[in-house]
Amino acid sequence: MAHYDLPHDHGQNIERVLDRMPDIVDFQKVASWFDKLGDSTRLRILWMLCHCEECVSNIAAAMEMSDPAVSHHLRLLRESGLIVSRRDGKEVYYKLAENAQAQILHRALDEMFEVSCPSSGE
Repeated sequence: MAHYDLPHDHGQNIERVLDRMPDIVDFQKVASWFDKLGDSTRLRILWMLCHCEECVSNIAAAMEMSDPAVSHHLRLLRESGLIVSRRDGKEVYYKLAENAQAQILHRALDEMFEVSCPSSGE
């Protein structure tokens, strides 16, 4: 257990909490995810990709935006590791990543919007 030079002891066992606190780099990574999700368009795109795999043109049409504008948002989401892409001929398809963080966000978004996942058959 590390020693912390805390000015007050309130009997809350804060040192035990601080010993388990993730590294600052981990907080920066999570803050970056939240920064990406702080845009309503990216949230809409992410929600859509939680439920289906789709190409840029269809995402753009659904969002009523241009392909380049949607591509910008997709690039940011892909760089954050929340979505993945695959190429099939000239088309690039996007979907939610299969990592734990993306899956947690999927569940959180569905809970926040109080909807059932359309692809779960409910």
